[in-house]
Amino acid sequence: MPYRCTLRPCPRGQTLPLASALSGLPAHQIASAPLPPAFPVGTVLSGADGAALFMVTGRAWLPAAGVHARACPLLTALQDVRSGAAVLTAEKRGRTLAWITLSDKGSRGEREDTSGPAIEELVRHVMPLAYAQGFLLPDDGPALSALLMELALGQEYDCICTTGGTGVGPRDVSPQATRRVLDYELPGFAQAMMQASLAKTPHAAISRACAGVLGRSILINLPGSRKAVLENLAAVLPALPHALDKLHGDPADCGAHQ
Repeated sequence: MPYRCTLRPCPRGQTLPLASALSGLPAHQIASAPLPPAFPVGTVLSGADGAALFMVTGRAWLPAAGVHARACPLLTALQDVRSGAAVLTAEKRGRTLAWITLSDKGSRGEREDTSGPAIEELVRHVMPLAYAQGFLLPDDGPALSALLMELALGQEYDCICTTGGTGVGPRDVSPQATRRVLDYELPGFAQAMMQASLAKTPHAAISRACAGVLGRSILINLPGSRKAVLENLAAVLPALPHALDKLHGDPADCGAHQ
């Protein structure tokens, strides 16, 4: 559906609230702007000529003129945008991926994250991605549960992978934090990852990694090391695009995708 709006000038690469970008209002006045559409992350907004102007890259809560704060998508300009009246169309072109690295040292800047970027690299080989974003957290169960719910239910990422915290150490909290928010588990994903890991090392038996569905998102726990991430993710990637299709309502028989 076309969306009529008044654009404000915005340089390429700038990120700002959708209510500000599409109302023409300065940031301090957006609390009084009409409520914007709830576009999911990865949505591209194009002008009448088909040129892509913005992409939805996040969500923020804006202070309101009245009592209640409002959720508002964040837009990143894909080119220099001029001010003026516009008619925009919204389209999501591909899947979206979020990866969350759980690391106390990484969150303090004491360790480089190589596992998270490896997730994006591998997923891009099996399905087109409209947008991918990484997040870095300490080993904090409540913080992980909260972020998973925001990314799945608030921003509507298609696939969310965690890396780290799947073992039996006192700070390994990823599986229980993930199970706390799942609608249901995907035991076949966990079994496939365990089988692939056991083929490499008997130590894989202590992994508690799980996978499942929250809303319309698939959540997958992965180990902490880059090597183990690649091995585990490779075990489930062949089934991931089909699983997302079915989760999003594809009516085709499963055999049609073989």
